[in-house]
Amino acid sequence: MTMTTALEPGRPPQQLRNDLWLFPPNRDCQGGSAWWLAAEPEPVLIDCPPLTEATLTALRDLAGDRTPRILLTSREGHGRLRRVQERFGWPVLVQEQEAYLLPNVEPLDTFAEEHVTSSGLRLLWTTGPTPGSCVVYAPVADLLFCGRLLTPLSPGRLGPLRHGRTFHWPHQLESLRRLRDWLPSEVSPQLASGAGLGALRGERLVPFSGWCEA
Repeated sequence: MTMTTALEPGRPPQQLRNDLWLFPPNRDCQGGSAWWLAAEPEPVLIDCPPLTEATLTALRDLAGDRTPRILLTSREGHGRLRRVQERFGWPVLVQEQEAYLLPNVEPLDTFAEEHVTSSGLRLLWTTGPTPGSCVVYAPVADLLFCGRLLTPLSPGRLGPLRHGRTFHWPHQLESLRRLRDWLPSEVSPQLASGAGLGALRGERLVPFSGWCEA
């Protein structure tokens, strides 16, 4: 589909590993972070990156001849998702409580408590930051995409952060406890936040040991 207005040139995503890219902060999402994981057989875009020419070019090149899936970890990661999805037609997956926010997005799939993608990525509903917040655990990549559930606090540290947009703080703390129990006891994945990463002072991924409790 042809865009009707000119887009900013923008900056391309930063490749962090052979399977992982981080897009520039998205001001449509309070400076939030979107990630690309080259999972097989279905790569995924986690949350919506800024709508720029550089983003669209990168997404096309990263996808190649495959059909990726867009995973949304909360309503704060939607950005201009509809325009991005219109361009590529990729399927979108969102927790069912926030599907109503995307009335014109097709195809749109939902899940309730948990979901496993065709590439083995595991999603868990973690309400609190927003009603339909979720996290994405990638066992093969050893990564936990924690959306806005865990926010950068300082270099090497992520934790829950209460602010004016928080949907339900006690639910968020309970979701963190549930997430701890849900993850296999023997794993310690790197953490990838969907919030702005400025507090990490140049770091991008945080070790599992940097997960701080409230």
